Amino acid sequence: MKVMMSFIKTMLIMPIQWQIWLGILVTANIIVPIYFIHTLEAQVVMVTAIVGLVIMAVIFSMKGFVRLMGIGHIGWLPLVFWLGTKLEHVSADSTFGYWIIAVIVMDSLSLIIDTMDVFRYIKGERQPFLALNT
Repeated sequence: MKVMMSFIKTMLIMPIQWQIWLGILVTANIIVPIYFIHTLEAQVVMVTAIVGLVIMAVIFSMKGFVRLMGIGHIGWLPLVFWLGTKLEHVSADSTFGYWIIAVIVMDSLSLIIDTMDVFRYIKGERQPFLALNT
């Protein structure tokens, strides 16, 4: 629990544009799926996001807020492709369809950022880029 609190506090000291981006990702991947929880798509999106958070919390507990944390979103890669296969069966003019498209777009953008971060970590940028002043 202490690690999760420290993880959350550290995210709250991120620059505001990253806090907004994280808020959008959390909304799309954890909050909105509650509305569609009766669907397999929403259940898979939510579980994938929660598993990713757990992976990131483990990395955070071991290394701090490092660029390697982007690995936590690795589950979004198959998720995005799987959701793409669902589009032909979903009305694009429905709230559900808009949500699936939004998740595909936002998670894909996040994967691009995460990939760059992980490569930067591999290339040697291993210092935590955010730290609490406690």
